[in-house]
Amino acid sequence: MKFFITGISTDVGKTVASAIVTQALEADYWKPVQAGDLNNSDSHKIEKYISNDTTKIHANAYALNTPASPHLAAELDGLRIDLEKIVEPKTDNHLVIEGAGGLLVPLNEIDTVADLIKPDYKVIVVSRHYLGSISHTLLTIEALKNRKADIAGIIFSGDENASTEKIILGKTGVKMIGRIENEPYFDKNVIAEYADDLRENLLNS
Repeated sequence: MKFFITGISTDVGKTVASAIVTQALEADYWKPVQAGDLNNSDSHKIEKYISNDTTKIHANAYALNTPASPHLAAELDGLRIDLEKIVEPKTDNHLVIEGAGGLLVPLNEIDTVADLIKPDYKVIVVSRHYLGSISHTLLTIEALKNRKADIAGIIFSGDENASTEKIILGKTGVKMIGRIENEPYFDKNVIAEYADDLRENLLNS
């Protein structure tokens, strides 16, 4: 199985969700485009969070220096992101692919993060509650449906908001895979506990 993890915005918990899915399936992990924080990248965080011996963390196709939209970060590095140079790593294992920011974040003047999603990927949307998050979640899922993407489900990140979640799940018909609470910290043990809780839902998605 190949899971593509996207968020409704930036800083909604994609990397923690990616770590949980990676640990749950003992999958390989790949972040095609990393923009900024190269010494503490999302790949570094995944390595810190997982506790199995099977996962392989594959190199970024693009590792950009500036924490900014990938199209701008690439421009500042004197580059243009080329989709043909973003080649999925070969593996016989499950693969978790983490996007950058939201679904329609630009990679260049034409392509967006959504263009990284291949037909055999199952997409997990990470949604976090804030003012405007209902619209952002519904728009993300509508865009995925318009692209005929295979949506595995939603992971809610942060405190529960039953009214918001009822609206989102009712209007989209998308399955809730699970919730990641506002934990005081995340470490290998916490990630492993969530992985155990979500494994069955992931395998049945």
